[in-house]
Amino acid sequence: MDLRCEIKYLISKRGKTLKDVCESISKCTNNAKFTSNNISTKFSRKTIRYEELALILSEIGYHIEFVEDKRKS
Repeated sequence: MDLRCEIKYLISKRGKTLKDVCESISKCTNNAKFTSNNISTKFSRKTIRYEELALILSEIGYHIEFVEDKRKS
């Protein structure tokens, strides 16, 4: 599963849409460019920034965590 599908799945688990999440973030951050169309394009082009992804995840109650893969050590 790609990142876009994974994020949309997590958003839908919360009973929201990407548009709802982006509108909420846009209001909180006063960032008019944080729209669902803009974010969808960034997912498609694979140019979404860490900060944008962290905002989306935070809005739906998740966070980014890096975990060491013990099998690779």
